[in-house]
Amino acid sequence: VQKGNQSSAQEFIFLGFPGNQNLQISLTVVFTTTYILIVTGNVAIIALVMARPHLQKPMYIFLSNLSFLEIWYTTASVPKAIAVLLGKSKTISFVGCILQMYFIFSMGCTEFFLLSVMAYDRYLAICYPLHYSTLMSSTKSAQLVFLCWVSGFLFMIIHNSLVARLSFCGSNVINNFFCSTDSLIFLACSDTSVVKWVGFLMAIIVILGSCLTTLVSYIFIISTILRIPSAQGRQKSFSTCSAHLVVVMMWYGSNIFLYVRYSKENSLEINKIINTLSIIITPLLNPFIYTLRNKEVKEALGKVFRRTIHQVGTSS
Repeated sequence: VQKGNQSSAQEFIFLGFPGNQNLQISLTVVFTTTYILIVTGNVAIIALVMARPHLQKPMYIFLSNLSFLEIWYTTASVPKAIAVLLGKSKTISFVGCILQMYFIFSMGCTEFFLLSVMAYDRYLAICYPLHYSTLMSSTKSAQLVFLCWVSGFLFMIIHNSLVARLSFCGSNVINNFFCSTDSLIFLACSDTSVVKWVGFLMAIIVILGSCLTTLVSYIFIISTILRIPSAQGRQKSFSTCSAHLVVVMMWYGSNIFLYVRYSKENSLEINKIINTLSIIITPLLNPFIYTLRNKEVKEALGKVFRRTIHQVGTSS
């Protein structure tokens, strides 16, 4: 670490998860297995949507983009976390740290926008079923997906550039397994008030803004479903958005805790646990939630599985 008034760290050291070697090995197995399952499960959903013609509609275009996003969201952090746990590479360069933080947070922003768009899509499908194909065409859904990705990555440029300009003249040990904003702010020796206020404002716009869109959409969805006369009709309508609702609650629950406020030293350990939830647990559960709670996806998977079994049986 360089010294001086405008000094800054040339590299950071990840503390990871302190503990004995057995704990590190156990966590390595958990992280590695989880990462493989995340990639496999989300790739399966993308392949399924691309392979089944009846899934080529906006709802599943959004779902496949969410799966694609989850793959890269975890890839930006988990492989490095595994290397830290193995003790092979506990350091990261200053530039690498800023880039990792940018990609993780940009994809996080994109996911907020994408989940709110998916809620809006379900609102149109349930509240305006006769006009849905006009209101949400394939072209419009593609435009919304593109807007989510562009907005997510553009939104983080200002905040990320402010964090990159901070000075780090003290400890360069990050109490986490990836570069997070709260950890870098804690280590900074220069004034962080502007970074904190910009981060808070962005959290309000991205998290609470998208949350409000999602909440309003579901208020209209639920009120519309309750007016459906038959129990079967209500169940069918709710089944089309139940998986998304579960994912939304998991994602918002873990992230609102982290990004609406900045942590002090005594809460960094808690943040690390919540980070683990949002970075590996939620992306792991998403494919299973959509598989188990979505009738069309279950039926499509069943057909693919039966066809595969039949082909194997025929070839043998």
